[in-house]
Amino acid sequence: MASDTDKGSTRTDSFDSLAFDVFSRACPSRSTLEHVTGRWGGLTIGALYEESLRFNELRRRVDGVSEKMLSQTLHALERDGLVLREAQPVNPPRVDYELTPFGREVAEKLLGLIHCVEGRMDEVLASRARYDEARGGR
Repeated sequence: MASDTDKGSTRTDSFDSLAFDVFSRACPSRSTLEHVTGRWGGLTIGALYEESLRFNELRRRVDGVSEKMLSQTLHALERDGLVLREAQPVNPPRVDYELTPFGREVAEKLLGLIHCVEGRMDEVLASRARYDEARGGR
């Protein structure tokens, strides 16, 4: 039996034949989905959709995220191939973050969900009020 290297393919080619299933505990797509749909990942991807941003610009745009959490989020998104980090060789150092083509594709779908939720918040708030009322308030 020939190995992947004998066939001239790369390590990533071996993943092409796998059927990824996010519902399977061992599936690597699960961690990427967590990075995208987690609070800070989703907001970071959404914020970068319009333009590339520097770290502090991004932190101001994603109101409430700590420096540490934003840094961890950006590292995870960069590792997954959603965000590109570009360090400029200037003094003082300048680092810009932007979405990759894959990141833009994910952002478009995510922003659709965000707009859907934002557009239905009156219904959500009314539902919460009914729920809380039925259970004796919160």
